Amino acid sequence: MGRSQVVPRDGSGAGEFGPDADDTGCTVLHVDMDAFYASVEIRRRPELRGKPVIVGGAGPRGVVSAASYEARKYGVHSAMPGSRAQRLCPHGIFLPPDFAAYTEASRAVMAIFRDVTPLVEPLSLDEAFLDVAGARKLLGRPARIAALIRHRVATEQRLTCSVGVASTKFMAKLGSTRAKPDGMVVVPAERALQYLHPLSVSALWGVGERTAETLQRLGLKTVGDLAAAPLGMLRAAVGDAAAHHLHELSWARDPRRVIPDHVEKSIGAETTFDIDVSDLSIIRRTMLALSNKVAQRLRHADQAGRTVSVKIRLADFQTLSRSRTVDVPTDVAREIFEISWALFSSARPGERIRLIGVRVEGLTSADGAPRQMTLGERDHGWRDAERAADAVAARFGTGLVKPASLLRGDGLRQDGNGAAPAPNSPEGPPTRHNGDR
Repeated sequence: MGRSQVVPRDGSGAGEFGPDADDTGCTVLHVDMDAFYASVEIRRRPELRGKPVIVGGAGPRGVVSAASYEARKYGVHSAMPGSRAQRLCPHGIFLPPDFAAYTEASRAVMAIFRDVTPLVEPLSLDEAFLDVAGARKLLGRPARIAALIRHRVATEQRLTCSVGVASTKFMAKLGSTRAKPDGMVVVPAERALQYLHPLSVSALWGVGERTAETLQRLGLKTVGDLAAAPLGMLRAAVGDAAAHHLHELSWARDPRRVIPDHVEKSIGAETTFDIDVSDLSIIRRTMLALSNKVAQRLRHADQAGRTVSVKIRLADFQTLSRSRTVDVPTDVAREIFEISWALFSSARPGERIRLIGVRVEGLTSADGAPRQMTLGERDHGWRDAERAADAVAARFGTGLVKPASLLRGDGLRQDGNGAAPAPNSPEGPPTRHNGDR
């Protein structure tokens, strides 16, 4: 689809809570990308538009990371086992996650948000709170700013988003949820309770399935019911802290401010094997692929880290973890892999393995991180090579450059191009990549 064809619709917020509602004092926006992972995949494969696209594994241990709205019509949703999604939507198109692509798309979208206001609080790759109080003089009222953001995301990134406009974070989040897909909801400050009280108690943050059942047994089905309930009844049902939290939210009271520049504390990736494995060559190839993925995500985020950790889950679900802190932060796959493999070897699991994960912690800005030269290292070494591979992937797509085996003669067979097969290659069992942040 060409950029000129991407125009956001007015949205499901039409009417009393639509774009023309009174937005006085509604300076908090919650922007949520629509089916983000699936939308990024469809953006680069336009022929999939309108089809049920499912990002994740379809195998017995696969998990759905995202689903297009066409797939959701069949009941498919994120965190669902891939095998169940395949039963519900037998014609679904399953695609493996590409977190480097999603991270890059997220950075572009967040850059649009920060063009509007410096007060941006990302919650994940695909959603953020914005405080637009300071942008009103230049850009107009909050609803107009929200419309501008949606238009820019659509025309510049060929993606759609839904926006909630309100006076608090909680109400803005409710608005964006009910604006989906590709819509906008404005909740006037003076009509927040009129909007909130008819909703199910499950709309409140912190009310999961069990808590909702507990409240409904007490006859509290709507948020209005809960708001009118004696606080003592709530304390007896859910405890003091939860009772106070739910009572405040039921009256639309949420004092939290938008806190910009949330710093990600770690970046990692993990793989669950469809079949438990003990073959060290398969495990080693998998750790190489994971290290490469983590390094790419670090570089996309302009981060480097000093602590490398591995997670090993055995067939009996026992989980082992090992970590090592180095003197100099790294964003180089070769270094991350060497440390990870040493940690795995020191753990000596000696059993069949269900899951393996690699993570880098202790993050700092890559621009300010010192670089340690290794004796005999060439002026242009592994870091330059990996950054060149990033540039190739950004221009021509991922998958063209694969990580090579880092050591020869170590029992890790290479393919004809010297590249180590990825975990989903025919030489290894199918795997699921979990969406660790």
